[in-house]
Amino acid sequence: MNGASAKTAGAAGAPQASATGRVIEVPAPGGPEALTLAWRPVPRPGAGELLIRVHAAGVNRGDLKQREGDFPRLPSAAGNVLGLEVAGQVQACGDGVQGWRPGDRVCALLVGGGYADHCVAPAVQCLPMPQGLDFAAAAALPETFAIVWLTLFGQARLQPGETVLVHGGSSGIGVAAIQLARATGARVLATAGSAEKCEACRALGAERAIDYRQEDFVAAVQAHTGGRGVDVVLDMVGGPYAARNLATLAPGGRLAYVAGDGGGEATFNIREIMMRRLTITGATLRHRSIEEKGVVMAALRERIWPLIERGEIRPVVARTFPLEQAADAHRCLEAGGTVGKVILLTK
Repeated sequence: MNGASAKTAGAAGAPQASATGRVIEVPAPGGPEALTLAWRPVPRPGAGELLIRVHAAGVNRGDLKQREGDFPRLPSAAGNVLGLEVAGQVQACGDGVQGWRPGDRVCALLVGGGYADHCVAPAVQCLPMPQGLDFAAAAALPETFAIVWLTLFGQARLQPGETVLVHGGSSGIGVAAIQLARATGARVLATAGSAEKCEACRALGAERAIDYRQEDFVAAVQAHTGGRGVDVVLDMVGGPYAARNLATLAPGGRLAYVAGDGGGEATFNIREIMMRRLTITGATLRHRSIEEKGVVMAALRERIWPLIERGEIRPVVARTFPLEQAADAHRCLEAGGTVGKVILLTK
């Protein structure tokens, strides 16, 4: 869990030190069967932290990588309880916390520890649940929307009127990226692996959805843009798409990596990058400081939360599983047949 995970509860309003709750831990790396249900003392919020009674937790690719032992330079504070985003209710506030009180409905970005009945999170990484959402939908927001915001707008500098190609448009990252880009005035193209997933991308706002199993996405992008290409590519495939991604970019375009699931090494033509003034960038969220994460969350609250509450952006929940069925949730995400997020429910 977060840095305060080893402390037992004792702050005002928190459970007594003897209270325990369920967690899903990974004692040793492995497949979904490595996920183990255990009981631990309810954590105590430290200064500047909230203790959250978790109702729902998002399942992310980063969780799968950590379970497999394939997460590079895992932060020491992550521990061996998975979970990067949750929604629930504030149960207690640590010293110095302002603006929150027990009972408030909250969604939070974590460094780990979300697959649990209780977790702690820095208050600056917590946002009020958008009005109109249930806990499952709210748990689909913090990690996914934060990394998309950071990568698309912080690193790739996507501007209104520009065109972005979103790979994996039906994934949790993809459905967030399509909607955030459209909501901020960009045009969106997306790739997905079936006709049904392509239809889902169009329903979310992609003006062109490309079934990469049936079409060459480079040719499709060039045809759709009249040979100009796109201004930004958001990619989670990595090495296998590297050269083809460059071929889709317009002069001055930016290739932004949010993952490298297909391979972490890539080969680029340096002269092509120079002549066409291309930028290659990317971002991770988990390794950022609490202060940096707080800045991203504040931007989401200001710019995106009102759009969610007006129904202009919506989290997409593909399936939910009880906490004790976390292994099945991982298998579901690994199978790749879903559109949107997989969520664990604690009750």
